Amino acid sequence: MDSQQLTAKIKDFAEQLGFQQCGIAPTNIQSHVERYKTWVSQNYFGDMQYMKDRVSLRESPDELMPNTLSVISVRLNYVPKPAKFAHVLADPNQAIVSRYALGRDYHKLMRKKLAELGKKIQSLGIAINYRAFVDSAPVLERGYAEQAGLGWIGKNTMLLNKDAGSFFFLGELFTDLPLQPDRTTENLCGSCNSCIRMCPTGAIIDEYTLDARKCISYLTIEHFGSIPESLRPLMGNRIYGCDDCQLVCPFNRQASATDQQDFFPRHRLDRAGLLELFAWTEKEFFDRLAGSPIRRIGYERWLRNIAIALGNAPVSPSIIAALEDKQHLTTSALVKEHIEWALKQQRSKLSSSNDVSLPNKLIRTTEKIVGHLDQD
Repeated sequence: MDSQQLTAKIKDFAEQLGFQQCGIAPTNIQSHVERYKTWVSQNYFGDMQYMKDRVSLRESPDELMPNTLSVISVRLNYVPKPAKFAHVLADPNQAIVSRYALGRDYHKLMRKKLAELGKKIQSLGIAINYRAFVDSAPVLERGYAEQAGLGWIGKNTMLLNKDAGSFFFLGELFTDLPLQPDRTTENLCGSCNSCIRMCPTGAIIDEYTLDARKCISYLTIEHFGSIPESLRPLMGNRIYGCDDCQLVCPFNRQASATDQQDFFPRHRLDRAGLLELFAWTEKEFFDRLAGSPIRRIGYERWLRNIAIALGNAPVSPSIIAALEDKQHLTTSALVKEHIEWALKQQRSKLSSSNDVSLPNKLIRTTEKIVGHLDQD
């Protein structure tokens, strides 16, 4: 079996395992490494010190797996249908959870599939060493995916695919097989700047450059401390992650839904009210979110995020009462600080009889968002 035949067989195996696309990348992606180094030098990584500390591993595949010669890159869709994007965007009392986090944690599922891909290659009688990665090591996954022909890195720094948008997970199999790399695809962003214009906090500070310190996904997931007050009103009702730059991307109008049951919503997270989630006890949080990627932020940051969303919600005596109750119950200084801010916002709106909640910029364009994915 020559290299071309083997590559075709690997892609067939990947499709059998449920991946939507598979490509081969070279180990040398130096242009991506240099761009990453520039990004780190500008301190855009915020609290994520590990992104600075492990730069060398990102440019040296051999340090992650000795004798790596090729990288097999795959993608897997994750949005179920109907996605209900427009539904939650239009209701400020509902919690917006990034769609990738509605179901079970993707890391284990993807790694298992990649390990099975390695075993299938071995079943051909081919001697292969491999190691699977799914957002679990210092790997420039979007760089490898771009070099493998799975798409191009767009202005929002996400990987975009002409026919599938960006609602998919990426994974890699480092191998010691000398495979022929795939051709890269053309960058089709053109003059479109929708992702930059519609970012709630202005985190996409320039084309292809994201300042994580302003990004709602970073603030709600990766950031441990107090969220800057200037950014809190801009977060709206987003309590875990943010999909806005993807929702307005024209290529996501062609996005395909997933049939992977593990990615379907659990515990009504696709339609839960803010007050409902704020009422969860710590035990309920950990019990209900077992197996969920949300669990990793812990109960304290969960309450911090929801408190901000409640402060941004339309004025409501029920919200004020819930915030006051939780303020007395919690022992966390971080949570208390954000509850106090939320109460101040609610009481200000109540006393002025003028709800000054910032409208979601996407509401007026919901009829264009992700098209058929929102349809039953």
